[in-house]
Amino acid sequence: MDDVDEPGKQPELNWSLVDLAVINKRLEGWEPQAVLQWGLVNFGDDLAIVTGFGPSGIVLMHMATQLQAAPTIVYVQTDLFFAETMALRDALAARLGVTFVEVHSGLSLSEQAVRFGPCLWESNPDLCCSLRKVEPLRRFLAAKKAWVTGIRRDQSPTRAKATAVSWDNTNQLLKLCPLVAWTSAQVWAYIAQHHLPYNSLHDRGYPSIGCLPCTQPVGVNGHERDGRWVGTDKLECGIHVQMM
Repeated sequence: MDDVDEPGKQPELNWSLVDLAVINKRLEGWEPQAVLQWGLVNFGDDLAIVTGFGPSGIVLMHMATQLQAAPTIVYVQTDLFFAETMALRDALAARLGVTFVEVHSGLSLSEQAVRFGPCLWESNPDLCCSLRKVEPLRRFLAAKKAWVTGIRRDQSPTRAKATAVSWDNTNQLLKLCPLVAWTSAQVWAYIAQHHLPYNSLHDRGYPSIGCLPCTQPVGVNGHERDGRWVGTDKLECGIHVQMM
């Protein structure tokens, strides 16, 4: 693996056994586009870009469409999105010329209420996230070899040690985080530079936007993800939590 100085094709490998520390040492100085290109070249149709339509995801989508005509871009439909998020999805589809792949649990909100009780996001938010986000995405990714996510180290303490490339033990595939070293300011500068649409809720005090019942606005001095699952010790939906 000494020849990763170029974002070119690597030999067929068992990535779970590869020493990714060597690759990350090289990729740390690469621009996000180069990391993304490395993934697209090595995995092709077996790579999926997964987005929740946050600012980082918007940047990655734009970068990907500059590198490849029709990258696979996926989102998990929880049936609990803000209307503004769905409006952004449609605006991005028109602006970038992409067709999003929608992944769904197959479980309606009414069926969930019958089986687990009403407002499961209040009584057991971990289970709600598992049913509506984590498990559906896991089923989709079972047919892929790599996925791309927009997480950054500056987003939260749980992401502070994230690397550009890692082995996702939960989903059993490679995980790429091209923007891992970027700051929020860099993300927003890119969006402004390329005149990209973004969620209008960001202008109303929502720095991080998930499902409607579990997202609140944040004060001017709040951290980016302070508005998620307020009043609980929950920090992640579970998609980025590794199973041992």
